[in-house]
Amino acid sequence: MNAQLSAAISKCEEVTRLRARNFHYGLRLTPPDRRWAMYAVYAWMRQADDLADEAGVDRAERERRMHAFRADTDAAFAGSPDASQPTMLAIAEAVRRFNLQPDEFHDMLAGQWGDLDAARFDTWEELRDFCYRVAGTVGIVCIRVWGFHDPEALKLAVDRGIAFQLTNVLRDLREDLDGGRCYLPLREYAAIELTPEQLRAWDPSDRSREFVLAQVERARQHYRRSEPLDRMIDPACLPTLWAMTEIYRGILDQIAANPRIVVSGRARLSSLRKAWIAWRATRMKPVEVRQ
Repeated sequence: MNAQLSAAISKCEEVTRLRARNFHYGLRLTPPDRRWAMYAVYAWMRQADDLADEAGVDRAERERRMHAFRADTDAAFAGSPDASQPTMLAIAEAVRRFNLQPDEFHDMLAGQWGDLDAARFDTWEELRDFCYRVAGTVGIVCIRVWGFHDPEALKLAVDRGIAFQLTNVLRDLREDLDGGRCYLPLREYAAIELTPEQLRAWDPSDRSREFVLAQVERARQHYRRSEPLDRMIDPACLPTLWAMTEIYRGILDQIAANPRIVVSGRARLSSLRKAWIAWRATRMKPVEVRQ
């Protein structure tokens, strides 16, 4: 690995360490020969997300920058990355080493494109499509880097990614509603005679609680459905997947125990708890995988 590429990867690792508050605990458990690629993928996703959400930049300019970002990504996939962009240099090497596919990155960008405006979804199908684009694709890219032995893993990786994203949607619900975004399906609000505004005010409390717990159960179904994935990836990378899943499941468990937290606070695990999960992951055996 030449000095320029090493410097690019170091930059991606720095971005991951500073910005990936939950993922970093798991990613650093990945074997070194694949860890750097995970840092590259995260740095690319972080840059795409920042372009879509950049404050103080009008929609037309954000759209222009995202077009340019996609063009730079395509150049990296073609083996001609912009040498001035560390993320693209690192992505180009990851593409070469791990057979990453451009369509999955294009889908991720399409998901970010939907966030250029205040998102509102009417149905579960619309929300699921969004979750696939911004998180299911990430699951696929991760297992391409980690390695897997059963093609069914691709489908299960999508389900795990959707489970993570549904957890994120619940965790960030207050912030998103205050920002004009309503990711949870409007038809499901209407089905129990609830509005996003009423949920934000937690009034009526009984229907608000019912609604949030139904969303928690949907996320849990995706965690359960994807459980066989843990037995399909390279065992050397299982600690990474296990730790990331335990962290996100822990956040969901907090919401299940106190549904009102989605509008009154923010569910999160302490740094100590996340460090304990990471420590346990380094000592786990395959039979310890939570089922």
